[in-house]
Amino acid sequence: MKRVVSLFLPTFPTDRLRRLWNGKNAGPVHDGAHSQGPVDLPLVLIGREKNRRVVMAADAAARAGGLRVGTAAATATAMVADIETEEHDPAADAKALERLALWALERFSPIVAVDGTDGIVIDSTGADHLHGGEAAMLKTLVGRLASAGITAHAAVADSWGAAHALARHGAEPVLVAPRKHGTAILEPLPVEALRLSSSTAEALRDLGFSTIGDLFATPRAPLALRFGEDLTRRLDQAAGRRCEPIEPLRAPETVVAQRNFAEPIGAAETIARYVGKLVVTLCDELEEKGLGVRRLDLLCRRVDDRIEAVRVSTARPVREVSRLTRLLCDKIETIAPGYGIEAMTLVATSAEPLAPHQKLAALTEEILPDVSSLIDVIANRVGEDRLYRLAPVESDVPERSVRRIAPLAPETGQSWRLDWPRPSRLLKRPEPIETLALLPDHPPASFTWRGVRRRVRAADGPERIFGEWWKRDAELAAVRDYFKIEAEDGERFWIFRAGNGEDQATGSQRWFLHGLFG
Repeated sequence: MKRVVSLFLPTFPTDRLRRLWNGKNAGPVHDGAHSQGPVDLPLVLIGREKNRRVVMAADAAARAGGLRVGTAAATATAMVADIETEEHDPAADAKALERLALWALERFSPIVAVDGTDGIVIDSTGADHLHGGEAAMLKTLVGRLASAGITAHAAVADSWGAAHALARHGAEPVLVAPRKHGTAILEPLPVEALRLSSSTAEALRDLGFSTIGDLFATPRAPLALRFGEDLTRRLDQAAGRRCEPIEPLRAPETVVAQRNFAEPIGAAETIARYVGKLVVTLCDELEEKGLGVRRLDLLCRRVDDRIEAVRVSTARPVREVSRLTRLLCDKIETIAPGYGIEAMTLVATSAEPLAPHQKLAALTEEILPDVSSLIDVIANRVGEDRLYRLAPVESDVPERSVRRIAPLAPETGQSWRLDWPRPSRLLKRPEPIETLALLPDHPPASFTWRGVRRRVRAADGPERIFGEWWKRDAELAAVRDYFKIEAEDGERFWIFRAGNGEDQATGSQRWFLHGLFG
């Protein structure tokens, strides 16, 4: 089922300017310029509207003082004390918004476009599971922007019109509409949420229409006669009755291969055949430019203007025809051709330099197998974030001594401690256990974990680990005593006591199981 994310950036022009003032020159909204200005005063951007100088954008502090877009510049300076005014630069805002959309295109979905001057629209159909679900995806998206100093609201719904309305007029900054929500979720929203012109919205209010629900409850013919086809079209788009295609954004330097069909295609075998032809064309162009693809998008435009998208990623830059064709063909079953596909476009959304190389090895040199192809197949089936390897981190605290890195990431240069053994499996969180033990330095004689009681046959320890007081004040006196123990059935566990066995300031003196040895 189609799902669309609308990202609303209510103060993007002022946020962009404050990023420059704060020195945040890196990131998707950097425009190459740098200036200095106050970072703690209310900020408005002034521009010309006909013969008047008015507020074109206002930050949250200025809005709290009663300023709105369209307020006269002289009135703005009189209403809010110590207000900072700057000239509005709509061209710079548009460029920055496009860069932000390209950033979202690379990280979240193959179908992303700019939505007006204050938002981005993302076709997230089939992409949310790669980010932990729709709610997690929206929180990640809004959180990433917030950390960059950009205020954002996001909503996901069954149509572009519904998502647009909920992102701008919903009660929550992050809103996930239920699937097949219908029109009920839109009915309480104001008529302005339908993306109508200001004159149409004012005329509707003059006639007594204040909410979208009022319009849905009115016969369609009088509305069309009075306000034209635009109003009924917006109602149908919001309700999901009329298709509203999203034209994907592309960077000018993006490598693209495209094929249009005289007759629509729909069979999986036919799609696979043309995928192979497009990959050959794309790889030839990549080779000319010395590039290898890291992220590849297949966009299939159906006869009803809907776009079916497939995205695959690679662990390393690749331009092998057979490998890329296999990755794409593995996902053909996710494409719903409907009444037929009339055009296919293959886009190298992310590409990196890839120089020609030749595999030469001495007779005595060991040739390591290339597992990158296997990694690509698995990662594109289960999700990139679910395939990783563990790397050591310099820390005595066990749960901090490991981190996830990409499967083919270079070695970090760190190594784990070898003086004390570590379990092959470390639990996500230490789990409490019931023990029978002598204090203070003896291991338990038996323990109960997950309802099963085990008698201890052998034990080694304790290994005392102190808290990292420079990271958290609560760890100033914290102590853990770890033991490696073996149960009667041969299983080996890694357990610890929180505290030194005597002083309550060092820990709760409770026992926990933290890992299992293979």
